[in-house]
Amino acid sequence: MKTVLAELLTIGDEILYGQIVDTNAQWMATALAQAGIKVIRKTTVGDQESEILAAFAEAEKRADIVLITGGLGPTNDDLTKPCLAKYFGCELAIHPEALAEVTEFFKSRGRELTGVNIQQAALPVCCDKITNAVGTAPGMWFSRQGKVFVSMPGVPHEMKRMMTDLVIPKLKATFPTPVIHHHVIRTVGIGESFLAEKIADWESSLPPHIKLAYLPSLGEVKLRLTGIGSSRESLQAETDQLVEVLKTRVGQFIYGYGESPLEVVLGQRLQTLNLTLAVAESCTGGYLSHLITSVPGSSAYFLGSIIPYAYEIKMRQLGVRPETLERYGAVSEETIREMANLVRAKFNTDIGVATSGIAGPGGATPEKPVGTVWVAYSDKHQTVTRKLQLSKERDLNIRLASLASLNLIRQSLPQ
Repeated sequence: MKTVLAELLTIGDEILYGQIVDTNAQWMATALAQAGIKVIRKTTVGDQESEILAAFAEAEKRADIVLITGGLGPTNDDLTKPCLAKYFGCELAIHPEALAEVTEFFKSRGRELTGVNIQQAALPVCCDKITNAVGTAPGMWFSRQGKVFVSMPGVPHEMKRMMTDLVIPKLKATFPTPVIHHHVIRTVGIGESFLAEKIADWESSLPPHIKLAYLPSLGEVKLRLTGIGSSRESLQAETDQLVEVLKTRVGQFIYGYGESPLEVVLGQRLQTLNLTLAVAESCTGGYLSHLITSVPGSSAYFLGSIIPYAYEIKMRQLGVRPETLERYGAVSEETIREMANLVRAKFNTDIGVATSGIAGPGGATPEKPVGTVWVAYSDKHQTVTRKLQLSKERDLNIRLASLASLNLIRQSLPQ
């Protein structure tokens, strides 16, 4: 079965200026993949006729389907409709059904229908109208030589309703589509290049209809297996088998699958084990606690935290021995070990976790440069410490140290 290709085209200067973030393209790409349609490009153009017409022509060469959002308002800078009329060689005219719909829309809200609003019902005569159930700008469907152009409003909730109710069903009826199945494996504690080296032979043995993508982000790398075929069930079974083989290579770095980040997966694990947690944060300044408590239901396992940033707070509130700080300093294995043990005792939890380091840009010494961080995990059986040598960027160090702490918890929990 032939792969059906789509291009997403966003129109509007406000996107290029950075005044509005284009969230539509991400949602549309996900929805199209679920329908078996492969997005090959996303393009944004400004409010200039020549650029819009050129983008239409380029997209038509590459893709079977061109999905356009934006530029359907009633003002003079909204150029999508006139550009589509020019591109497909037809006139704009008031569409009776579209006029009735926009009239009813304003009437139902007790608002006056102005001449500008009436122009919302002006459509290229060569298109099929797509009803906008939650707004005033109709969508438009154009067909030519086996290619389809669909124009929709840029307002996200209007576009999503139109796509879900009308556009995707019509696309599936127009184009025979294969099944596209994604399987996401989430790893932490290993860089992209090291991960690629460890699984190179596994990757090279993948069947032609299953592709691997590396998706690195802060502190982790996601692996996405994408299979294309005729049966979702068979693709699911095939990718499951491939993941089982992958686990024999890099299983210690795999923490989860799908969309759940590390703090969610870790929280589920703590609940399953019926374990409680408390945190003493110095260099991370509460960010680790923020990640933990961002998960709904985290109160079931997270009892609280303390931020002993200053020496005197480490001693007076947490109980770190003055001689430890005097001899080894706050950024040391000895201090972080005490912090993890003490916070566990102070909150009477099963697990204590601590962070201390030099986030920067100041505070460094030749022996302890910026980015030097210690993290520790403590339970009744063990205390585990890790030394990290991170970046020169303060905010990055705070986030990386917090993720490393979550990973240390994951690695230290009973299996």
